[in-house]
Amino acid sequence: MMLPLIIEIVKHHAEGEITNFIKVWSLVFASLSYCFFLSKVVPGGVSRFLAIIPVLILNLILPLSLHTMHLGGSSAFFLVWLANFKLIMLAFGKGPLSDPSISLPKFAAFACLPIKSHQITDPGKDPAKRGLKSFWNYLAKALLICLFVKMYDYTDLVHPKLTWVLYSLHIYCGLEIILATFGGLAKALIGIELEPQFDEPYLSASLQEFWGRRWNIMVSKILRPTVYEPVLKCASRITGRRWAPLPAMVGSFMVSGLMHELIFYYLGRRLPTGELTAFFMLHGVCLAAEVAAKKLIGGRWRPPRLITGPLTIGFVMATAFWLFFPEFLRCDAVHKALAEYAAVEAFVKDVTYAFASKSAHNNTPSVPLQ
Repeated sequence: MMLPLIIEIVKHHAEGEITNFIKVWSLVFASLSYCFFLSKVVPGGVSRFLAIIPVLILNLILPLSLHTMHLGGSSAFFLVWLANFKLIMLAFGKGPLSDPSISLPKFAAFACLPIKSHQITDPGKDPAKRGLKSFWNYLAKALLICLFVKMYDYTDLVHPKLTWVLYSLHIYCGLEIILATFGGLAKALIGIELEPQFDEPYLSASLQEFWGRRWNIMVSKILRPTVYEPVLKCASRITGRRWAPLPAMVGSFMVSGLMHELIFYYLGRRLPTGELTAFFMLHGVCLAAEVAAKKLIGGRWRPPRLITGPLTIGFVMATAFWLFFPEFLRCDAVHKALAEYAAVEAFVKDVTYAFASKSAHNNTPSVPLQ
């Protein structure tokens, strides 16, 4: 009953949302241009950080102008998390933005998009593993999303937990397509080599593999220099180098949880409950325990992937059902996403009908007046 109403609201506000989206990203480019030229004249350190603080605050405010899941949610992720973390690194002369040879367009792309130049970071990487995945990979995932959307019409006939499984697959496929779309645009416009943001996480055989090498790779690489390495350095003085990675992992997951709370606030405009932070803290502690166990065993025994794979994915799904999806549903993300799909479909139909009507009108022979 609620979905048709949401569709009408989305259709009514679509034009204003697109206008706001253009305004937001025009301001983003202007603020990033300021940071680009600022980094040329102000040395890295406290002075540069103080000069960048207004941009960090602006990036927190701008997503509040957007209300859709796809435009607003992706903009919040790009600005509040990616851009702000990279700008903090820039303030202290670190990260990809501190490269003195980088151009302004590449500076803007690296700042707020989930991309990373292999020419700068991974010159020796296997070329077969560079760039986006195949077109057919993304097409298959787009078709899966279409299938999920149709299956949602019958969710009242199945167990709610099965519906949540569909949600998890939908989130994964949707995120990969959104990130690949923005990455593909950056590649087409400024010619940079990209890397996939996901590496088939359902094949993970451990939490370390899932979070470190397969799920949302760019976030892991941002958390490493901004959270993991500083905590590692401080913890090394207390625990020694051997065990310092454990609190560094937990600290990284805590920050990730807080950032997810913030992103979900932009999606639903609801105050956080702490469940997302609890989800990531739980995984941080479990990952630290896993790494500690590996250190103690020292590689003398390793269980087969046939066992650890299902256990890993099962643990991720079970904890997501417990702590993650309730928050996802609380911000009404599913209904909003479906309404946006329907609004886009209606827009395409209207445009197609308008062009067809105009073509038919132009092809109608005129009747001479008698």
